[in-house]
Amino acid sequence: MTDRPAITRRGVIAGAAGLGVATQIKAAEDPRVLPKDFLWGTAISAYQSEGNNTNADAWLQENIKPTLFKERSADACDSYHRYAEDIAIAADLGFNCYRMGIEWARIEPSEGSFSNAELDHYADVLETCRKHGLKPVVTFNHFTTPLWFAARGGFEVPDSPDYFAKFCRKSAEYLGGLMHMATTFNEANIQLLVQMMPGFAKAIPLAKAALAAAAAATGSPKFSTVAYADPVISTPLMQEAHRKGYDAIKAACPSLSVGITLTTQDIQSVGDASLVAQYQDKLYGDWVNVARTHADFLGVQTYSRFLVDANGFTAPPKGSEMTDAGYEFYPQALAATIRWAHQAIGKPIYVTESGIATDDDTRRIAFIDQALAGVRDCIAEGIPVHSYMYWSLLDNFEWGSGYSKHFGLVAVDLQTFKRTLKPSAKHLGDIARANRI
Repeated sequence: MTDRPAITRRGVIAGAAGLGVATQIKAAEDPRVLPKDFLWGTAISAYQSEGNNTNADAWLQENIKPTLFKERSADACDSYHRYAEDIAIAADLGFNCYRMGIEWARIEPSEGSFSNAELDHYADVLETCRKHGLKPVVTFNHFTTPLWFAARGGFEVPDSPDYFAKFCRKSAEYLGGLMHMATTFNEANIQLLVQMMPGFAKAIPLAKAALAAAAAATGSPKFSTVAYADPVISTPLMQEAHRKGYDAIKAACPSLSVGITLTTQDIQSVGDASLVAQYQDKLYGDWVNVARTHADFLGVQTYSRFLVDANGFTAPPKGSEMTDAGYEFYPQALAATIRWAHQAIGKPIYVTESGIATDDDTRRIAFIDQALAGVRDCIAEGIPVHSYMYWSLLDNFEWGSGYSKHFGLVAVDLQTFKRTLKPSAKHLGDIARANRI
């Protein structure tokens, strides 16, 4: 083992990093000027950008039939090797933070066997962020799990929270001092979203067939993934995993700010206003209470609005602009979910994802400007909003959609891996440099 853990463990750099959540934001005299510690950046997940993560559950699912994936992730953006270039791009644009993930499947490729080489790799990534003046915001789990974990039943097995907590403890002991902030799960309520969204729900039969194929391929009686697990079984176990993971990270790095992110779409009722609360309960369940007791902050991740009536989801108004991801262009949703989170949970709020899939970069710029206008209004109201992180820095692997959906500020040639900045990258970077909306 290298001597890096002695340098990075238990919040050695925490004094320089700062908690980032302790100070309540007050409405500024000029609401366009943001607090000096406001975080500007982009978000990216390890699996979607690194490539060749062969020990992950998703890799197997890409390579069996039937499959939910239109194409394989393969090399992705090769960010596993090109992370320094990506981080330099983010810094040069004017951002001051970098939301990224560490891959459990790389760090613990087989049960109980932790890779010091991979921990060193992620330490290098974090140190590179620091050298470029970017504060790392680290996600411990962004949907994917090790193949062995999925094959033993994933988060549908009673002792699964203990396995997740062990991974969190090991990673935090090794890497925590280099982190600025951390979250346990990305969109912890993703299973509830899958169950309630018509588009996702239609894929459930195929998902079950794909999981059965993965079980057969691994000789497992129950192969389970985060997104398509049975939420009745997995949700309480994931909530316990979050609590235990939170405690494990805090035990290793007491001063590290640890939160959770939720998918927080704006639910609007067509008709009876009480439907909003009903559908919010379907989307968030008891995660609201979990966030109240076991989170230093909440990560809001908003892309659009949901319109509901007594029969369920209803289509956007006729003539509505739609994004390439198939949902309504509605950047105003971000302000609505910030207000909901402030009222319902009452923790400091970080916008950890906000973005749009489009090949028309003028619409990306328009989306960013309108979303940020909502952030400005919320801050002017005295709501403690501490960041805006755009999804995503790169056009990367968008799960079942493959490489067809482009959320990035930066285009990536999948053959040469050349990065090309879009006008929206400079636009958001200029706003970040000015720290003014």
